[in-house]
Amino acid sequence: MSTIEVIIIAIVEGLTEFLPVSSTGHMIITQNLLGIESTDFVKAFTVIIQFGAILSVVCLYWKRFFHLNEGKVTGLKSFLHIYDFYWKLLVAFIPAAVIGFLCSDFIDSMLENVWVVASMLIVGGIFMLFVDKLFNHPDKSQEITEKKAFYIGLFQCIAMIPGVSRSMATIVGGMAQKLSRKTAAEFSFFLAVPTMFAATAYKMLKLFLEPGGSKVLSQNMPALVIGNIVAFIVAMLAIKFFIGYVTKYGFKAFGYYRIVVGGIILVLMLTGRNLQVI
Repeated sequence: MSTIEVIIIAIVEGLTEFLPVSSTGHMIITQNLLGIESTDFVKAFTVIIQFGAILSVVCLYWKRFFHLNEGKVTGLKSFLHIYDFYWKLLVAFIPAAVIGFLCSDFIDSMLENVWVVASMLIVGGIFMLFVDKLFNHPDKSQEITEKKAFYIGLFQCIAMIPGVSRSMATIVGGMAQKLSRKTAAEFSFFLAVPTMFAATAYKMLKLFLEPGGSKVLSQNMPALVIGNIVAFIVAMLAIKFFIGYVTKYGFKAFGYYRIVVGGIILVLMLTGRNLQVI
């Protein structure tokens, strides 16, 4: 990949990773517009640059993530509060970790199917047109219990179907547990940290252990550094926009957008374009 291609892909990753629009679908369009071949490194690159997106969450919410805004709360009470936050993240993370490990080959086979991606974009888009009405609970909560965290983790597993969107699945999971849109979205961002970190570490380790993998990583380190920096900056902007927009207007616009993107992919496929998953 050229430097320009690296930057473009990183921008797409940063923009779409935390929005409920499916980063996979956008990567398909971007890759094929740029004419980038789906090599092992290119596929690994799109996962590794998620690390930059992870850092954007930690930086934006660093006080809450590390509980530095607890005032004068000290001792056992502070420890239990911090422990409870990370414990709930772990509870939400476990379902995807287990299913991802047990079904990795099946998930990889679905990732190669562009028809699945396009279909899920459209189906998810139609669902998002009605999600605000479906989960318009009058008694919206700001509290995330252990049980709610686990159910959100189960919803995250749905995102293993390419085109669903991890962000959409976890936010909808939170709203289904009567969380407000903002609370559900922010927990989705927090949950992305262990989930995406695990995916990034696994992909790097897998590439490193392949014959010549360490050489590939070292030769392409500038691309990885640039990609992570760009993804970091763009993801920060995307998160700020998304929280403000979805709190005020809801998800309907994202639903229409998903339908358009999925439709574009289907049209390209039906007109003979051999699209590849990056």
